Amino acid sequence: MMRGRRSARGFTLVEILVVMTLMSVVMLALGAAMRTIAQTEERVDQRLQRDDEMRVATSFLSSTLGRISPRRSPTLAAAGGNVPLFAAAPAQVMWVGVMPARYGAGGRYFFRIALERQADRSDVVIRFAPWTPAGAFPAWGGADSRPLLRAATGFALEYQQPDGSWRGDWADPQTLPGRIRISLRTAAVEWPPIVIALRQLPAGDNGRGGFSLGPE
Repeated sequence: MMRGRRSARGFTLVEILVVMTLMSVVMLALGAAMRTIAQTEERVDQRLQRDDEMRVATSFLSSTLGRISPRRSPTLAAAGGNVPLFAAAPAQVMWVGVMPARYGAGGRYFFRIALERQADRSDVVIRFAPWTPAGAFPAWGGADSRPLLRAATGFALEYQQPDGSWRGDWADPQTLPGRIRISLRTAAVEWPPIVIALRQLPAGDNGRGGFSLGPE
């Protein structure tokens, strides 16, 4: 009868405390592992988003800035000049190019790339407007725009000079630089420099249409 009573007794308080402690340790380990997995997944998603943003921006710049339409300034042409519609500065560049048809448009457009201040951040923005026979750059405040890089902390343009050096301005208005180097930076990553060779296209690439690169 004594042996039966001993076998019928339950767990002691010490045994229950030991089991609860072990379960707590296991739960803490599982929670830490889940947090690590979630943080890793978030970092991977951010990296993929940055890589995709870089790919889209580089592809678009190469297909527009790398294909200059040989339009001349009609004002200077009337005065005997032969100056292309191209404006180069360290913080912005303006040119006439051809909108790639794969972006839902085609034909000749005015373009400008510059760093623009938004409500709570600065974005590298491309603005564009259809070509007009007047041949003058439009008022960019009313032009269509798309962000190329959001929350940018750095943006600089350099132009390859005839001697091969790089400077933030282009001193010869009669010609175009051979290449443009674009430096972009965000708080999270500094992009590798984007170097784009400028190619002049033949005339006759008129056209109009819509365009979509990303949300405003």
